[in-house]
Amino acid sequence: MISGTEGLPVDPPIAADGTSLSRVHMVGIGGAGMSAIARILADRGLPVSGSDAKGSHVLTGLAQRGVLTAVGHTGDNLDLLPGGPTAVVVSTAIRLTNPEVVEARRRGIPVLQRAIALAALMTDHRSVCVAGTHGKTSTTSMLTVALQAAGLDPSFAIGGELNESGSGAHHGTGDIFVAESDESDGSFLAFAPHGAIITNLEADHLDHHGTAEAYAAVFRQFVDRIMPGGFLVLCLDDPGTRTLMSEVAGQPGSPRIVTYGFTDGADLRITDHRPAGHGGTAVVQVAGEVDVLLHLAVPGAHMLSNAVAALAAGIALGVSADTMAAGLAAYTGVRRRFEYKGRSCGVSVYDDYAHHPTEVAAQLLAARSVLAGTADSGWTPEPHEAGRLVVIFQPHLYSRTVAFAAQFATALSAADVVVVLDVYGAREDPVPGVSGELITRQIPDGPVTDGADSRQVLYLPSLAAVPETVGNLVRPGDLVITMGAGDVTMLGPQLLEHLESR
Repeated sequence: MISGTEGLPVDPPIAADGTSLSRVHMVGIGGAGMSAIARILADRGLPVSGSDAKGSHVLTGLAQRGVLTAVGHTGDNLDLLPGGPTAVVVSTAIRLTNPEVVEARRRGIPVLQRAIALAALMTDHRSVCVAGTHGKTSTTSMLTVALQAAGLDPSFAIGGELNESGSGAHHGTGDIFVAESDESDGSFLAFAPHGAIITNLEADHLDHHGTAEAYAAVFRQFVDRIMPGGFLVLCLDDPGTRTLMSEVAGQPGSPRIVTYGFTDGADLRITDHRPAGHGGTAVVQVAGEVDVLLHLAVPGAHMLSNAVAALAAGIALGVSADTMAAGLAAYTGVRRRFEYKGRSCGVSVYDDYAHHPTEVAAQLLAARSVLAGTADSGWTPEPHEAGRLVVIFQPHLYSRTVAFAAQFATALSAADVVVVLDVYGAREDPVPGVSGELITRQIPDGPVTDGADSRQVLYLPSLAAVPETVGNLVRPGDLVITMGAGDVTMLGPQLLEHLESR
């Protein structure tokens, strides 16, 4: 027994294979998903250590919770915990050749994937797993914030940091556990949730799954993991989830299905959507009978859809629609999801994690509505002249760039100025001939809107050149959004600094 954060004894979680998580070492602990598990383990009073390739504010925050951390990977890091770890947990980015993984296997210490550890933490909870190609982080966050507002204090593990708490994980006192679920490598099949949300289903991560059909099949297997008597929330607007629903509805042992969306026939149908700058309102008709007014402080129809998914899950968990709606109104966003970075010389700068063509298109549409709304309200220095939408996009993964170059070009065409960087390879090795230029040369010329200047398209392989180059392109009233899943996120502050220096 180990003393928990409330002074009560806590049994350590046990993984599905019987491995005890009484002392855990985590390789790649600085990542969003890994650090979330580390925080929950530490908050339960369990000893945790971990390493990452470089220092970060995440490691600093974990150290403040009592987690023993190291920068750099070496087999000696397994000795950070007295007595050594009973399990070593790794992220999907960690290779088998990592020296800590090699040393763990030499010592006979079980090496577990992140999802296996997370599944162990969810035991004895009413867990809700949020899956889908797009919108997982925002939907998980919205559900969490609304349940918190309802006073339920859920545990949660999110692949991003909530604006409300500054954290992506929490060990709650309630019986609900909300978790973002990763389909990229099929690891969400480790979960056996009470309920699930699938926001949409569109081909992605083909570097792992191989084909769109194989990618869709893993979601079908995920639905089979939902516990008897559980529920499944599906978007009726999305072709992929509609196909999935046709395959599982009415099957023996299938979960109760709740649908949502703008489409007629949805159990929670969105009507009367009225965007307004950085947010808006909508009416949600529940079960064709009750109208719920929903206020949101985040822009975009896609974010409204995510909010209604969270509303549906909350109702399935026994929370009233009005209580959920009030909680969703308090949601202000997640780090790197259209995150406002600042304003200088009349130029507003945002940052977003979008790295799939559908995500890029949805977020640029939302950014366009914000741009129009701020111009109409007089927030820009020159409200009579609407500013331009400027996107700085960093492709993520060579395989994804090759597969979706044309779709990225189409999505990015919604911006007036398009700057494409070189590929952020992440876990992949460089591929000769594959660069951001594959995208830029497919973006059409011409103005985006009537009366606008012709679109400007640039390929900038050097991140160092971006602040000055873009700084010389922008003008008062413009909205700039840095976009991608890699280190493009650091460019927003650098651009603001460059503009300020002018």
